[in-house]
Formats: sequence, structure tokens, C-alpha cells
Amino acid sequence: MEGIGWILTIILGGLAGWIAEKVMKSDHGLLTNVILGVVGALVGNWLLRTLLGSTLGGTFGQLVVAAAGACLLIWAYRAIRSKT
Repeated sequence: MEGIGWILTIILGGLAGWIAEKVMKSDHGLLTNVILGVVGALVGNWLLRTLLGSTLGGTFGQLVVAAAGACLLIWAYRAIRSKT
């Protein structure tokens, strides 16, 4: 998440992880939600920069990117887990 401080990153990461948890019908704790949200933001921003050349700006845009990235991470984890 670019242009925001660590505290707002943790808050937005937790919120994005919680949104992804509800969308994907998962059950995680607070720490997992924060980690999913922050890593999801990194993955989502990387994908947007790779595909479109830029990312969504602002706090709301970063929240959307982080939630989408966290959903992608949950989906990938489930896909890998189901094959083993």
C-alpha cells in the first residue's frame, strides 16, 4: 500500500482481510485477516501494475485492491490444499 503509514496499513489490511473472509466464506482470526489484507494489497498492486501499468489510488482504492488480493490468496490456498 503506497503513500500511507504503517498504522493505516494495518487497519486497512485488517479490514480488507475481514471483507475477503466474508466474501470467500472463511473463518480466520484478526492476525490472519491483517496478514491476508497486507499481502493481498501487495499481490493486488503488483498484478495491477503488471497488467495495467498503474494501480488504484487513494485509501478506498487501496482497500478494494487489498480485498481483491486477499480473496485471490484465499482462493489459491484452497486450490493448493484441495490437490493434496
